[in-house]
Amino acid sequence: MVRIKINDMDLGQIAKSGQCFRMKEQEHGVWSVVAGTKYIEAVREEEEFLFSCEEEEFQRIWSHYFDLGGDYAGYKKQVPSEDSYLREAIRCGWGVRILCQDLWEMLVTFILSQNNNIPRIKGSVTELCNKFGVERSGRGLVLFSDGTWNEVRKSYMTFPTPESIASSGISGLSGLGLGYRDKYILSIAECCSGPEGNTWLAGLKEADYESAHAQLLKQLGIGKKVADCVCLFGLHHVGAFPVDTHVKQILTTYYPDGFPLKRYEGYAGILQQYMFYHKINRLAVE
Repeated sequence: MVRIKINDMDLGQIAKSGQCFRMKEQEHGVWSVVAGTKYIEAVREEEEFLFSCEEEEFQRIWSHYFDLGGDYAGYKKQVPSEDSYLREAIRCGWGVRILCQDLWEMLVTFILSQNNNIPRIKGSVTELCNKFGVERSGRGLVLFSDGTWNEVRKSYMTFPTPESIASSGISGLSGLGLGYRDKYILSIAECCSGPEGNTWLAGLKEADYESAHAQLLKQLGIGKKVADCVCLFGLHHVGAFPVDTHVKQILTTYYPDGFPLKRYEGYAGILQQYMFYHKINRLAVE
């Protein structure tokens, strides 16, 4: 197990921020995370987090996944006190971070996000994983009666490969709650399958924000908002600023003259997440 102090991170807030759909709260404050084919559990104890993995795996996978190199305190300091709305949004969602997630998984989940809500998206993702994923065993956390933490084996379903979805055809996607999005999911699975698909995904990872965004817009079912979400959460272009109905309402109400993107160039997407979290969760914390 790995124990480490991490500032500016709250797993519960991240789970409710609309950027990931396979984080679940377990007993005793433990959060499980399935990321692609990997699994981990984590719990916060005062100022430290405990992770169910060894140091080598944490440094190789999870330190990057939770963006521990990001200067979130520094981003927050750039917001002036006169922007009372954004300061309040930051106070509300202080522990939100932009996770560095798997590109293929983000393509699928944010295509699913169109005209959808978070519970339904999670349900569809679970159905996809149960049908097309592979069952594996990972490390979890269990709290003993003496207050000590130990590891326990947990089973989980991996996120499906592009090939497993593409080979099913449109009929294989029926009954999973995808609605009209099924043809978009099949199309992106076909695009990402095989050697050519791997090359296309690798090219996206190497592209700058503008180039990646333009390439994504060429895919069936991907518009500007979904492309920005994929850039932000799947490619970690933290300057991307997705605008959905929630963010549009925020901009209309608090920034009628436009959000100052130039001021926050290069990390506006992080501030967008504070705003989005505040919009969809503030009633629950008041």
